[in-house]
Amino acid sequence: MTKADIVNEVAKATGIEKVTVQTVVESFMESVKASLTKGEPVYLRGFGSFIIKHRAEKAARNITKHTTLTIPAHDIPAFKPAKVFNIAVKDNK
Repeated sequence: MTKADIVNEVAKATGIEKVTVQTVVESFMESVKASLTKGEPVYLRGFGSFIIKHRAEKAARNITKHTTLTIPAHDIPAFKPAKVFNIAVKDNK
């Protein structure tokens, strides 16, 4: 499902114009991105959490050149689904 599909589904379900729904969806995504950029997680009860995961420094190998390089520690965004979300997906098989 793409962002356009989400906009279409929400517009159909609510009867709101697609342009307005698209603005709301994009604003939501910008809010989540801004919050994670500041290091603040976003919790959506019953859906899941957008969090920051810390990755430690590690050594990697370039097997073609037989060299070792160091990948510095860094943070990455991640999504952790809620328990209800996981159960709904598992039971849908």
